[in-house]
Amino acid sequence: MASSNKLKNVLMLVFDWILYGAGVADHCQVTVTQPRFQQADSSMNSVSLTCTFSASGCSSSSPEVLWFRYLPNTHQDLCTPACTDNQKYKVQSSDNNILLEIQDLTVNDSALYICGIAFSNSDSPLSKQTGDGTVLKVTEKQHSNGKLIAMIIVSTLLFLYSSAVLTSFVVYKVGSKTFSWFIYFKINSGRKVFRAIAQELQKQRYVRHCQQPDALEDDTVYQNR
Repeated sequence: MASSNKLKNVLMLVFDWILYGAGVADHCQVTVTQPRFQQADSSMNSVSLTCTFSASGCSSSSPEVLWFRYLPNTHQDLCTPACTDNQKYKVQSSDNNILLEIQDLTVNDSALYICGIAFSNSDSPLSKQTGDGTVLKVTEKQHSNGKLIAMIIVSTLLFLYSSAVLTSFVVYKVGSKTFSWFIYFKINSGRKVFRAIAQELQKQRYVRHCQQPDALEDDTVYQNR
């Protein structure tokens, strides 16, 4: 926070130096807002940073728009108001919205970008204000990494699918064998029970058959006596 306040004080001095020559509007008040953070891929080739301002009690003339880039321990005047590199930086205005377009985007463009608005015909201390700045983070191209991630995802899905099919096949085979053994056991058990019953009936018939002659013999002997 202290670093931000110090930076603003430095920029206000820069404003006074760039826009030297006070005007006549004493009640001009400017407010500048910027998004705190913005991320971009270097493959995008360009990026636009947004700056929005509101003005109260200021003249109807268009304000001066300034852009600064803040690096560790130093700042650079990008467009104050003319851009130092027209191929690299371009400023576009629409009502109260200001855009800084950065071309040929690289990771070296990562920095804090600060937008400033100034009504140069006013001597009010609030007629020249800056935003809190937008931190731009530029990353390397992600195409190759994206393809690698996609390949890993597809390979993982194929592996899971193959594993599911193999597991289902094994479960089916094991289940079929278990069912077959169950049926075989039931049939054999039924056959054993049937044989036991048949043997018991045959045994009973044999016993009855053996007992009948003895009974007849006994009756015959009794009658003769």
